Formats: sequence, structure tokens, C-alpha cells
Amino acid sequence: MSRAALLVLADGRFPAGGHAHSGGAEAAVASGRVRTAADLAEFCRGRLHTAGLTSAALAAAAASGLDPLILDEAADARTPSPALRATARKLGRQMMRAARATWPSAELDALAAARPRGAHQPIVLGLAARAAGLGPEDAAHCVAYEVVSGPATAVVRLLSLDPFEATGVLARLAPEMDAVARRAAVAAAQAVRGGVDALPAASAPLLDVMAEAHAGWAVRLFAS
Repeated sequence: MSRAALLVLADGRFPAGGHAHSGGAEAAVASGRVRTAADLAEFCRGRLHTAGLTSAALAAAAASGLDPLILDEAADARTPSPALRATARKLGRQMMRAARATWPSAELDALAAARPRGAHQPIVLGLAARAAGLGPEDAAHCVAYEVVSGPATAVVRLLSLDPFEATGVLARLAPEMDAVARRAAVAAAQAVRGGVDALPAASAPLLDVMAEAHAGWAVRLFAS
């Protein structure tokens, strides 16, 4: 396993399109739910332990070698919001382009051919991790970091929040990111033995509701 490859995949500068998405933070800021660093911490914590855990487990399962098409269907079933499903597939297309250019892989090529409109982003990320020689828990760590770093970066732009405060939020959440990644990897191992129903289906209904509202805005800074 290459620590350097893990850093490349988790880097926010990896050209997979995540910078254009706020992870629900823009709608949360507009509704007044996120106004301070403390609010940001609670928002990120909630996202990490719900939708984040679900996505991390899907990525870990893909990195474990489970059928990505079955996992893609499982991701659909765990994403009730049409707007979030569309976002996940758009990000999956962008991740696929970056991953195939960085770590060419027959598995990535096969998924791209089977899902020309895009597979869910965590599935593509898991296969990218596998192509890079990383393991299931590595893939889960990438997702766990992504689901909190995206909103934190967005809130700095949306509220002019002190970036030192936003980084402090991420640092204090690090033990919880580790715990979520471990849970996701355990769930993926169970899915290898018993099928995808062993994967978590934790949800955040308010994120789904806000995503649907955000998708209808005429003017917005972020795509989601």
C-alpha cells in the first residue's frame, strides 16, 4: 500500500470536480443552520456519521472487489433524493476521468463502459483506490475526509469563515473520521461474505430535502 497514492487520491486538488460542490453546506448556510464554526462542526459531524458512513462503506466494498454494478444499484437504493443521485453520478463521471488518467485499470474501463452516464462517485473512488494499490479502509478514509472537508471549504467561501477555524473543525473531527473509516471497512468485509445488504444505509433526510430545494435555485455558488 502506498501512502503517497493515498495522499494523491484524498487531495482536494485531485481533478475530480469536488471543489464545485458544497456537500449541502450552501443550503444549510442559506437556511441559517450553519452560521459559525461550531455550527459547521455539528453539520460535518452529522454528515460524516450518516451519508458519510454509507458512502465510505460503498467505497470500501468497491475497493474490496465486490461487483461495482451491484454496488452502484445499492448506492441508488441508499440515495432517495433524485438531485443527490444526479450529483453522485456527475461526480462519478469526473472521478472516472481523473482516475483512469492517473491509475489506468481494466476494472475502471469496464465500469465506464457499463455506466457511460456515470456510476456513483464512491464506487468509482473505491475502484480508483484498488487500482492505486490501496485497501478498503484507505478508500473509506478518503470518503470520510471528503464528506467533511468539502463543506468546510465551502463555508469558508460562503460565510468568510476564518480558514484556521474551519481547519480546526476538521482536525477535531479526525478521530471520528478514523472511526467511520474502520466501521465502513468492517461492513465491506461483511458484504464480501454475505452480500451488499450488510452495507450500512444510514441516511440524513434533511440533507435530502435541502438538496432538492437547492437544485431548484436560480442563482447559487455551488452545484450542490
